[in-house]
Amino acid sequence: MNTIMIAIKLLGGLAMFLYGMEIMGDGLKQGSGTALKNVLGKLTQNVFFGLLTGTLVTAIIQSSTATIVLTVGLIGAGVLNLRQAVSIVLGANIGTTVTAQIIRLMDIESSEGSILNFFKPDTLAPIALIIGIVLIMFIKKEQTKNAGTIALGFGVLFTGLMSMTSAVEPLADSEVFINVLSYFSDIPILGIFTGLILTVIIQSSSAMVGILQALSSTGVITFELVYPMIMGINLGTCVTTAMVCSIGSSKDAKRTGVVHIVFNTIGTILFMIAMTIIRMSGGFPGLWESVSDSGVIANFQTIFNLITAIVLLPFTNLLVKIACKFIKDDAEEEITYPELAVLNSKLMIAPTLALNEVRKVAVDMAVVAKENLLRSMKQYKKYSSKCTAEILAYEERLDSFTDSADNFLIALSQNIETEHDNRQRNVLMQCIRDIERIGDYATNLDEMAQKMHEGGYKFSEGAQHELDILADAIQEILRLTVEALEDDSDYIARRIEPLEEVIDDMVLLLKDRHTARLCQGICSIDSGLVFMDMLTYYERTADQCSSIAMLMLSKHNEEIMKNHHLYLQELHASTDQSYLAEQQNRRAQYLIPLEKIEL
Repeated sequence: MNTIMIAIKLLGGLAMFLYGMEIMGDGLKQGSGTALKNVLGKLTQNVFFGLLTGTLVTAIIQSSTATIVLTVGLIGAGVLNLRQAVSIVLGANIGTTVTAQIIRLMDIESSEGSILNFFKPDTLAPIALIIGIVLIMFIKKEQTKNAGTIALGFGVLFTGLMSMTSAVEPLADSEVFINVLSYFSDIPILGIFTGLILTVIIQSSSAMVGILQALSSTGVITFELVYPMIMGINLGTCVTTAMVCSIGSSKDAKRTGVVHIVFNTIGTILFMIAMTIIRMSGGFPGLWESVSDSGVIANFQTIFNLITAIVLLPFTNLLVKIACKFIKDDAEEEITYPELAVLNSKLMIAPTLALNEVRKVAVDMAVVAKENLLRSMKQYKKYSSKCTAEILAYEERLDSFTDSADNFLIALSQNIETEHDNRQRNVLMQCIRDIERIGDYATNLDEMAQKMHEGGYKFSEGAQHELDILADAIQEILRLTVEALEDDSDYIARRIEPLEEVIDDMVLLLKDRHTARLCQGICSIDSGLVFMDMLTYYERTADQCSSIAMLMLSKHNEEIMKNHHLYLQELHASTDQSYLAEQQNRRAQYLIPLEKIEL
């Protein structure tokens, strides 16, 4: 019965420990989302920097498996290559030791009344819980909520740890437990397998090290048991990684899992050989039978992972080659739409990063839409069925991306916890739809061009000259829109609306002038209808560019976000000098030359 009670308390403490670690990791991840995005965004081919990145990210999100899941998503999205991913994996093993270093606070010894008592878990845990609850429930700010989540997770983690420590205290007097430990100490390979199997079951190397640190409070855990267990724990976390990397992932993602296994296996073998040689040669006398506390366990885990990473870092290319031997390329592997790779569900672990990557690809799609519209404009002067096929192919690509991006961003909303990220998501969804509509207008214009070609219609010289000037204005507003998206520039976005208003005036003028031409018989009815349809699609293209500009500005302006139309009405009626100057320049550039053309 006593054994059952110990098991219940130990498992209950473990449950609290795991939950606390998850809460704390979520708070740290949300609180540092922008920093995390910037660190990963600046990753270069330098493997040393990749090592530091893996260490930092894992220290932030408190899970090497989560870091590798994120890395796999970035590989699938084409953001990282395999060589970069390998260096991050090496760093992730170092970063995961941070949890054990935090847990060692339970070893603090101090005299009564010492300030160090404040840092003991039995004091720090309830204080952290109180602070966490106050920040979450009574202070309604996003930043304080993140801080409260971190504090609450920290408190739950240490409460669970103390519960585990309390549960295993009776084991110090158990002869059976001591005999089992002695048996494992005599056969290090059993310690490795035990650590491996338990880590696979629990699915957390940090939790297993935490259990080992809790057991160290019994005073009967020796170093000769600790070091093979730590090695087994590091091997065990590879199994979880391998499973994550093998499910629905690219070749390079699967290779990342292989690298993690090879890396930890080589590290374990090398360290085991070194430790055996040192022990047999009589090195560090007294170390092997000495009792290990949580500090010794934390330090050995850190030293083991740090030395292994440093030793194997120069062999990154070799690890990549080994992984490529295990996971070979297909004879032919073609990606039809590479931009869809960014919409990888594994990226959802880091919403800020996922949104940034979708934004980059949305810019690429804006370029595709712009180029497609320019293709359709050229069709009126020299129609080509080959060009029509290209336009339709790019339109299919735009449609495919829009549908996939919609589904991805809707699913991502369940992971978003900050108002800033939620606003970014909403803006992105609407921008992508506007981009897709510009692509639709390209196919509409191409259909009109095909109709003219098949019917043998032609525009009059004056009508063609007018369309050329309007086409120049459309090309300019498309250029500004793409440039604003690429640079994420509010300054460029503000230059779009004055041009859009001038384009509206140009369209109204051209409709009146073409009606006059029809009445005078200068243009035929058939070509006149096509002309009017072209004006409609040109105007709508400018409207979509204006919509994208307003969405960009609304990211930093709550009033624009609430009501775009009211903002535009006020802008058109305002006496803003910069707006009026830009509008005047555009009138001189496009509208005035249009007025001078003869019918």
